[in-house]
Amino acid sequence: MKGLILCAGLGTRMRPITYTIVKPLIPVANKPCIHYGIEALRGAGIKDVGIVVGVTGPTVMKALGNGKKWGMNFTYITQENPGGLAHAALCAEDFVGDSPFLMYLGDNLIQSGVTELADRFRKGGSAATIMLKPVPEPQHFGVAEVGRGNVIKSLVEKPKKPKSNLAIIGIYCFTPQIFEAARSIKPSWRGELEITDAIAWLLANGRRVDCHITEGWWHDTGQKNDMLEANRSVLGQISRSNIAGKADKASRITGKVVIEKGATVINSRVHGPSVIARGAVIEDSYVGPFTAVDEKARVTRSEVADSILMRECVVEDLPGRLQSSLVGPLARIGGGAARPRIISCMISDRSQIDIF
Repeated sequence: MKGLILCAGLGTRMRPITYTIVKPLIPVANKPCIHYGIEALRGAGIKDVGIVVGVTGPTVMKALGNGKKWGMNFTYITQENPGGLAHAALCAEDFVGDSPFLMYLGDNLIQSGVTELADRFRKGGSAATIMLKPVPEPQHFGVAEVGRGNVIKSLVEKPKKPKSNLAIIGIYCFTPQIFEAARSIKPSWRGELEITDAIAWLLANGRRVDCHITEGWWHDTGQKNDMLEANRSVLGQISRSNIAGKADKASRITGKVVIEKGATVINSRVHGPSVIARGAVIEDSYVGPFTAVDEKARVTRSEVADSILMRECVVEDLPGRLQSSLVGPLARIGGGAARPRIISCMISDRSQIDIF
């Protein structure tokens, strides 16, 4: 089985961050989001992976390389225009050939991984196996109606009256029959070839489609709050503290905290779950919970909670707490004498905010 990771989107809902950072490369708990997908495919025994990229392809290729870091082989496939998920699959037809494949959206994070999904599909008999997740508001998703034996009966995109609470979450296993389906459907109102329509075509033409239902957490990191929620979920899985960096006697570390070798904590409190990367400095500050501070970032005389601070950014002298925020690489947030209660923001790299 081959793997296919889709990474061609522009991430418009995450701007301004995504003007300069490819969305799947935004860190969650100090690790690029797409790394979680790569590791999930590796865990399912998939080593030959195609990565579908768009205009940001050179950046993705430079960041991920040829896959040897993970013991895998990466092939980069260009999707010239964002024509939908089914179109992205068609772009990879030559790479896939006659192999079955697992398709994974590059900005997805899932607690359970994809091994059970892949194992179910490998048993054979279906043209596709899709992952579903029970959700509280299924009307906002593509929804599947499931029959006996977890066989899909129907799919409806954002139904007003859902027949189930099982949402389609962007992780699929396909045989090459999906290419016939993708070529047979028409573009949606968005002008795109929708993967839901292609799967519906399989059903309408007598092909078997079944599902795997996951109960663990899942995040589509499409917007700032989704990214922060994913950060909370991943940090929440820290099993124990690991203080490999330096924390002086005046500092207090509470909860489950990872301080990497080369990080420094001075006269500060770090409350877990949180992670402080190598080269980062926390001084005269309060950090956490649910906060990830990336490499060479600096927090001085400030409070930060429930946030993602990217590499080499600076947060200093804030009169109020920086909360529920994404701060891009090399950005700076500096304070003054005023004292607002809460500051919430999303700023991209090389930006600056001064608060007075």
